[in-house]
Formats: sequence, C-alpha cells, structure tokens
Amino acid sequence: MFTPNQHDVRRFFCRVSEKLSTLEPLETIEQVAAPWVSEHPEYHEELSDVGRALLLDYPVDGGRENPFLHLSMHLSIAEQCSIDQPRGIRSAVELLSLRLGSRHDAHHAVMECLGTMIWESQRNGLAPDPHQYLECVKTKASS
Repeated sequence: MFTPNQHDVRRFFCRVSEKLSTLEPLETIEQVAAPWVSEHPEYHEELSDVGRALLLDYPVDGGRENPFLHLSMHLSIAEQCSIDQPRGIRSAVELLSLRLGSRHDAHHAVMECLGTMIWESQRNGLAPDPHQYLECVKTKASS
C-alpha cells in the first residue's frame, strides 16, 4: 500500500494541473483527480508552481483553505464511491447529488461528514467510525 506524504500529494496535484494545461495524457488516478482540479480554478495558481506549493503553509487559523487537502478529500470520496466503501456510500452520495443538484456540492457536504469523523477519531484516540460517517451522509441526503 502506498502512503503518500505531504510533498507527494502536492506534487501529484501540481502534475495533474500541469498535464491538464498542456493536454498531456493522464494516468488512471490522475484521470480521477482531473475533474476536481478543473472544478476548482481558484486553486490553479497555487497548483501552477510545484516548488512554491511545497513551501506553502495552511495553518488552521490562517484563514486560507488548503487546496491540497480539499482536492485530496474529493479524491477520497470519489474512490470511496467507486468501491462503495463504506458499503452504502455510493448510493448516499448519489442521493445527495440529486438533492443538491450537483455532484460537486454533494462532495462538499460529504467533506463535512468526513472531516467530523476524522476529527472525532483523533480527539478520542479511536479508529474512524465508518458507520457514523455513512449515517451523517445519509442524513444530509434525506434532509
């Protein structure tokens, strides 16, 4: 299993952005990430210079969203849906997409659930609870 570090993730998204701008062929995982990079033009400047991207800092209280974390969450949710893990996430995200009228907006809502699950896991020193996460997404899809 591959566990990328912060610089690997930043290089990956910068490479996807560069390939999109130069119309170079994309690897399979890059094809999954490409639509999310394209849907976030507000990040394109930060993705355009890998050297600078490796130096950027996004403190929680800094008032700036971390584009690499944000895009990684899109990629994680897309992967979860593709393999339906946790079981039921695909249909919950599809229902949420229909309710919100946008897969992109649905992903942003799911990110709230994913972020909460990770935060609670870290706070309590326990493994992430996929059932709680799925229930959060289902609640958003049905409300």
